[in-house]
Amino acid sequence: MRLVFITQRVDPDDPILGATVAKITALAERFDEVVVVTDSAVPGTLPLNCRVRTFASRTRVGRGLRFTAAMIAEVIRRPRPVTVLAHMCPIYAVLAAPLVRPIGVRVVLWYAQWHPTRMLSIAARVSTTIVSVDTQSVPIRSAKVVGIGHGIDVAQFTCSRSPEIERPYALVALGRYSDSKGLDTIVRAIRLARDAGVDVRLECHGTSTMPGERAVLQGLERLVDELGLDGVVVLGGPIPRGEVPELFTRSWALVNNTRSGAPDKVVYEACASCLPILVSSPPVGALVADLEPDLRFAPDDPTALAAAIGDLSRVHGGARAELGGRLRQRVTEAHSTDSWADAIVRLST
Repeated sequence: MRLVFITQRVDPDDPILGATVAKITALAERFDEVVVVTDSAVPGTLPLNCRVRTFASRTRVGRGLRFTAAMIAEVIRRPRPVTVLAHMCPIYAVLAAPLVRPIGVRVVLWYAQWHPTRMLSIAARVSTTIVSVDTQSVPIRSAKVVGIGHGIDVAQFTCSRSPEIERPYALVALGRYSDSKGLDTIVRAIRLARDAGVDVRLECHGTSTMPGERAVLQGLERLVDELGLDGVVVLGGPIPRGEVPELFTRSWALVNNTRSGAPDKVVYEACASCLPILVSSPPVGALVADLEPDLRFAPDDPTALAAAIGDLSRVHGGARAELGGRLRQRVTEAHSTDSWADAIVRLST
């Protein structure tokens, strides 16, 4: 079987899209050939049974023409691909569908963001299937939506840190400096937790390339100064994908206050590292709903988050190790790249 995988970039060190490489690798273990159609790719990154076609161009028209040419070249080859998988960008599904669906090739869109756009609505109409983390993690209510887990490269993460954690407690937050991440709530919670006697610190890493992101970062810098948290809260830039496991190893817990409905991948990666998580998003909350202490807090509620930080600070030794082990097991069973790729195979046959 052949599969065409369309994505923006193939680069294992990309802070946002680096995890895509593990998904493509898992698919390559299950298909005879995977053709990756992408804007750019780092050479030597993918397995031998993967071929790469790039459509980079200095103009939008040029990209469209090169994309169309690449897709036509693949559908006229024999054997035809059984599925075209569009990764995250609905426009890829919209452009591919009229070229491949009339000849019986499935179009599957992977989408895990809570952004109801007109392009997503069109992609939903022309795609065969929409796959996401679960049926609630995409802003489309349709029988076409199938939940298949997040697709985490569990092997990349290990449970190597001792359960005996020394102070200060190193809390980490990863993601773009965006309003949707609710980082101001987390900073305020750090102040409240420290006032309550918990020696906790926060390390943030994320991109701030867009004007809106830069504005959020500047606002956080002012807030840190106002709350007297200089040296306690670190607002850093993005880190390469390869450095994330080590960051988790030296962290005490990950905190996530994403306000959108789509569950952030980094939360599941932290769980794969046996790192406790503190989360507000209901879709992610289901991952920890029955665990003690309660790792959930009300969205945008710094008081509730400070209380959760305090509760977690009292978990040590074997109890912390057991908590981390259960988190890793849940991700391995339902959100690994293997379970994700197996679902793509089922949808392709």
